[in-house]
Amino acid sequence: MKKLILFIPLILVMGMGGFLYKGLFLNPKLLDSALEGKPIPVFQLERLEDSSEIITNETLKGKVSLLNVWATWCPSCKYEHPYLMRFARQNTLPIYGINYRDERDSALRELNILGDPYTKNIYDHNGRLGLDLGVYGAPESFLVDHNGIIRFRYAGPIDQRVWDETLLPMIKQLQAVAKEEGAS
Repeated sequence: MKKLILFIPLILVMGMGGFLYKGLFLNPKLLDSALEGKPIPVFQLERLEDSSEIITNETLKGKVSLLNVWATWCPSCKYEHPYLMRFARQNTLPIYGINYRDERDSALRELNILGDPYTKNIYDHNGRLGLDLGVYGAPESFLVDHNGIIRFRYAGPIDQRVWDETLLPMIKQLQAVAKEEGAS
């Protein structure tokens, strides 16, 4: 029995090594969101550009929309930004920004310089909405149907390939359902 106890640390190390080795092959962009198929969490936050305007989860209902989590401290968000500007000009759907754990002045300055692709920007200074959405980091995006139900989560920067191959087909499908149900 004493010899068997001596092997316990080795077994634990091997188990931990196997667990970590498996993690090397996971793609965080493909992790399921626990909120897919569930309503957007209830929230009430200020609009980034106007602290007197309150945006709630109810604001996002009525149209298929994209929620995009971004911040000025996020290098991948800077990569994604020109694509969001392009998609916003196409006017395919409203894009709502969630300015995540950022400083208001820095965020406004960046939008003034680079352009603002967002229909509205939600100011999530303390990251509470991001936490409720299960955000791992910025950028992350959530495709939301006309009833305010999260239908898809994408972790990482959206570029032309992601838009064309993943998001746009889903957007068109959700918009067709919304049209059938009488939403705009």
